[in-house]
Amino acid sequence: MNPLITAIIATTLATASTFARSEVVVIVNAGASAAPTQSDVANIFLGKDTSLKGIDQKGWNPTKEKFYGAVTNKSESQLKSYWSGLIFTGKGQPLQSAADDASVVAMVGDEANAIGYVDKSAINDKVKVLFALP
Repeated sequence: MNPLITAIIATTLATASTFARSEVVVIVNAGASAAPTQSDVANIFLGKDTSLKGIDQKGWNPTKEKFYGAVTNKSESQLKSYWSGLIFTGKGQPLQSAADDASVVAMVGDEANAIGYVDKSAINDKVKVLFALP
């Protein structure tokens, strides 16, 4: 087999394996009393519910893909289209975003009414897990 094709296949399998192993969790501040359901979380991250401040992740990464796919059933292009429509009509603005899992954990840990999603390996004692995504 061509070495280039072998390298591409190996890289694809490694990436898929990493994506499959990661466990995405929805987090809130450790002192928060709110316990939104998965449906509530979808509404928060789609700007329909402002009871908690959603902290999104910048860019499109495996954690964000798994979160939005599981919670809102939206792909990257569907999410961009959704927010473009809200912005254009003046009905909403995208959520505040953070650079990576560590930044989301820090922001949620510092704000009592914040909610976010991260890879489970990034959590610390400043946040608590509401639920893990399948």
